[in-house]
Amino acid sequence: MSPLVRGLELPVLGRLLLAVALGAAIGLERELSGKPAGLRTNILICVGAELFTELSVAVATGFLVHDLMRGDPGRIASHIVEGIGFIGAGTILVAGGNVLGLTTAATLWVVAAIGMGVGLHLYVQAVGAAVLVVIVLWVLGRFERRVLPDKAEHVLRVRAVPEIGLEGLRAALAASGLQFEVTGHEHDEEGSAFYFLLRGTAEERDALLRRLAGMEGVASARYV
Repeated sequence: MSPLVRGLELPVLGRLLLAVALGAAIGLERELSGKPAGLRTNILICVGAELFTELSVAVATGFLVHDLMRGDPGRIASHIVEGIGFIGAGTILVAGGNVLGLTTAATLWVVAAIGMGVGLHLYVQAVGAAVLVVIVLWVLGRFERRVLPDKAEHVLRVRAVPEIGLEGLRAALAASGLQFEVTGHEHDEEGSAFYFLLRGTAEERDALLRRLAGMEGVASARYV
């Protein structure tokens, strides 16, 4: 280990706080973009991965025999990837033949890797990866929407009382100028939730959210 990296050693609390900061940096971008896995989710995943990695190493080093490590420091850490797979699968939505949410799932996967990097004291790699992830999500995401606005697809979830119905929501979407199609719906005692696949500019999508927010009977409208 180089003297520079050795000088970056942090106590356990410092490593946990670093995991919080890196998870928050990525989670804030997700929150501002209206994604379901936002600030708190990314912080918790990063901190959890860091702590599991610390525990994995601590358990392994607790079984030293004649200065040889008899435990496997990768056993617990290896299951982090499996656990994140289950969480990431919950963010993926198949709507009308389109698979959506892959970017969110991939982000959670990378955030877990960043937390593991902090747990292994690889601070330069962890911070560098977090910076690159924010650049990819924030800068490239906005570049795509500006250069290819008509190609960007977004799923809108609208929860409304039964009296509004699908036709009332269709009218609001038609007036927005966006291309849209209905991809699914759910019903329960409190009302109905409808899913729409939208294509159009960010300005049109924002205007649609404001329009829906002013409609009586619409409980919530957000992009997922």
